[in-house]
Amino acid sequence: MVTSRLGHQWKHPKSSVFDIIYPIRKTKEDFYRYTESLASMDPPKSNPVTRNRKGSKLSVIRNTEPHAFVIPVKRIHEEHDVPSFLTSKAYSDIMTFLLQLNVSMFPCYIQDPVTKQKKIQTWELGSPGVSFSNTVVKLRGLLQELETFIDQVPLDTGPRRFGNAAFKTWYRLVEDRVQQLLVDHLPADVLSVDGTSDISAKDELISYLLGSFGSSQRLDYGSGHELSFLAFLGCIWKLGGFEASDSGEEERGIVLGVVEPYLHLIRRLIKTYTLEPAGSHGVWGLDDHSFIPYIFGSAQYGTPMAVSDQTPTEGSCPSAPDPASITKPQAVARERGQNLYFGAIGFIYDVKKGAFWEHSPMLYDISGIQSGWAKINKGMIKMYNAEVLSKFPVVQHFPFGSLFSWEHDPSAPPPPQSAHTANHPSNTASTDHPTLRNPLPEITQAPWSHTPTPAPRHSNAATAAPWAPQSSANTASNGLIPTRAPWSAKSASSEKTEHRR
Repeated sequence: MVTSRLGHQWKHPKSSVFDIIYPIRKTKEDFYRYTESLASMDPPKSNPVTRNRKGSKLSVIRNTEPHAFVIPVKRIHEEHDVPSFLTSKAYSDIMTFLLQLNVSMFPCYIQDPVTKQKKIQTWELGSPGVSFSNTVVKLRGLLQELETFIDQVPLDTGPRRFGNAAFKTWYRLVEDRVQQLLVDHLPADVLSVDGTSDISAKDELISYLLGSFGSSQRLDYGSGHELSFLAFLGCIWKLGGFEASDSGEEERGIVLGVVEPYLHLIRRLIKTYTLEPAGSHGVWGLDDHSFIPYIFGSAQYGTPMAVSDQTPTEGSCPSAPDPASITKPQAVARERGQNLYFGAIGFIYDVKKGAFWEHSPMLYDISGIQSGWAKINKGMIKMYNAEVLSKFPVVQHFPFGSLFSWEHDPSAPPPPQSAHTANHPSNTASTDHPTLRNPLPEITQAPWSHTPTPAPRHSNAATAAPWAPQSSANTASNGLIPTRAPWSAKSASSEKTEHRR
């Protein structure tokens, strides 16, 4: 029996909190194996997250013939469209690019030029061992110019309930200048890829870039907007804007030179204009706004690997801090300037008060994993698939064009249907969705809690929290379930005893 830091228990001796949050059932095994092996050179039957630095990468479109660009449009209109997304070429490309960036951030073994001995090279923020290509330098300039727009847009002093309305002005300023921004901060050959119509590569890039900074209508920001920025970078890769290398040098430049400044810009937007979390799970979510810094940051502390090694799934770099140190403000202050994971934790400390285990219980539970940062990294990839790419509220606004296509991926197995998808009414009949497996019914609950027995359905049943224990002893003879606090530990027998007294 294993007990997590918050007292949750499970039996498997090698389990972690990720195995409890997202248990891989036999009906889901093929799908998750496919999800995590998209960027692997190994066949799907092998370790699901194995890939090396020379593994398959996001493809680049050929310049030998014109490309048919299209304006990206919304395709996910309801819950039942999510399975089609999970079997699309866009999903495959997103996972390939994410894993491609992720593996590049693991420490690696290099030979000391003087002593000829093998040593470990890590990739901290600002590491002198990471060089930036011309495209990365230009994108850094783009993010810096966007940050200067904040200084040009003062806060709205009028009454407000949530975010500051001045963010709408900032967003309109970006919209008005986005065409020239791309011309100024992208290589000319990226924007000049031949097309078959008046629609150009710039039109597709604009859709993803403008979707990367939050919603000007709802005044919020979340992992769906972060996904849009990942797609923006993926589009530049597919257009040949980045320099490919087997060592992962360009990918590291993207993460440390572009993703990190992007996160800095987003955090300043959130704090300046008090943007709300988009689709937050509250305390039961990993983070109110971001996800990818936890993936790349855990990789920074992972087990060192050679170029030909498979991605480690357990262990840590010898110099890595203990995962439990995220609860120590001094350790967070020391590490946040050189690690993306601790940078995200540091931002939580900036915007939230109180005990860490109270406002971030999931991160607190994860910090108790004993198998190392590589294990956390593997679990974060699983969680990203389950909590970002597989959730309708997150991906519903993602647009699909020619670079990230809605077209079905012929190599994708049909994904398992979640209970939420199965219970969501469909307004329109769809004939192009893959055949889905029928899952067991589930109840909305904290994701690591044990699945309770569903309460019997009665037409006049009283409202009770889904995790409240139910039994024949506490059910009235007329079929009504008494309303009581779900954490009440009193049994029927103890209640009778008190009544007699």
